[in-house]
Amino acid sequence: MSTAMWIAIVVPSAVVLIMVVTALWLLGRRRRLQRHFGPEYDRAVQEEGGRMAAENALRARERRHGELDLKELPVEARHRYAEEWSGVQEQFVDRPAETVGEADALVARLMRDRGYPTGGYEQQVRDLSVEHGRTLEHYRIAHAVNERSRGGNATTEELRGAMVHYRALFDDLLGGGSNGARSHRGGPRPESGR
Repeated sequence: MSTAMWIAIVVPSAVVLIMVVTALWLLGRRRRLQRHFGPEYDRAVQEEGGRMAAENALRARERRHGELDLKELPVEARHRYAEEWSGVQEQFVDRPAETVGEADALVARLMRDRGYPTGGYEQQVRDLSVEHGRTLEHYRIAHAVNERSRGGNATTEELRGAMVHYRALFDDLLGGGSNGARSHRGGPRPESGR
């Protein structure tokens, strides 16, 4: 075989191989982001207007997250937070709207103590999405109900649901609730259990 013939075979083969490897690498990177961010990946695709823009935004979130000084809480602090949550939850029947506001404040304080900046809701969501993407929709729903509640536009059932949603993120931030504080898992006690 002549050199020209070898070049005619090897160069296109190498180009095809490079394209296949690149496609597999991009697909692997996409799958890693999808697994890591869960439902937040699809939300980012929708908000950013496409996969490439979303993936760039999600990688930027990961870089920012890597710069945060996040920490696990000591066991005593987790127990203290669990007790505070129980206390807030017990007030729901008598003061549902105020209790949801207190739950929001408790979650924000827990975020701060874990090392998350708590300056603005949108940035909180982006920062939380890196490690808590699977419970982030709970936070969005609870936050929206809390905002409506401040204007007096939330029903008791919506407020009850907000407590359940706050609890999902609270448990996730606290470390899965492994501190024995799951006595009222799922939110406020029903009114009949008072």
